Amino acid sequence: MNLVIDFGNTQIKCAQFNNLSLTNISTFTNSSDLLCYIASLSQHIEQIALSSVTFEHVKLVTDLKKTYPVFQLNANSKLPIKIVYKSPETLGADRIAASLGAYAYFKKSNVLTIDAGTCVKYNFVNECNEFEGGAISPGINMRLKALNEHTHALPLLNFNKDYSNPIGTNTHESILSGALNGTIFEVEGMIKHYQTKYKNLQVCLTGGDSDYLSKHLKNRFFASQNLILTGINLALNYQN
Repeated sequence: MNLVIDFGNTQIKCAQFNNLSLTNISTFTNSSDLLCYIASLSQHIEQIALSSVTFEHVKLVTDLKKTYPVFQLNANSKLPIKIVYKSPETLGADRIAASLGAYAYFKKSNVLTIDAGTCVKYNFVNECNEFEGGAISPGINMRLKALNEHTHALPLLNFNKDYSNPIGTNTHESILSGALNGTIFEVEGMIKHYQTKYKNLQVCLTGGDSDYLSKHLKNRFFASQNLILTGINLALNYQN
């Protein structure tokens, strides 16, 4: 069994894979609980792979390497796609993993992968299977927090997934409209831009806010919450 770990900004996702088949997913808020979970599976784990956008994984990797083969995804890893990003040393492993997850479904295609989580990350791989780059913008909750933290009077609001009216009739609704509809319009605009430039564009949507966005986007896309985990596992299998 392959154990695949994704250290995100807000949570840790852990998946079990039998070769390329995902069999189980668990979510954790800290490394201690994750370690207990790994210990409970120790007899079944053949190798571990991980991707991280934080530094929380550093000590964990050191501990895990004492018992298991551990693969850590980065831009220097052997991959089925070529990284042509101009600063690969700063390229987040989550962006690579999301693109690899999309690659599992769309090879030799122009693919825009949108990872909507803490940040909204746009990752483009061309039809030559080259990762060119993309864009990073604030996610919905980050937009709501920024409006509160960088003003004197605007309140901090929670993400209300039921709100959709573009015309806010009071301050609360205006904030929600700006953060939620602003994100929707941004994503739609980005997809449209890529569609005008690249023929037969495939769009893949993932991340914690992807379920919300998928209900409001007008464009055709492929959605999966597990693209990053799938991509990490694909990279792991590509090392063998």
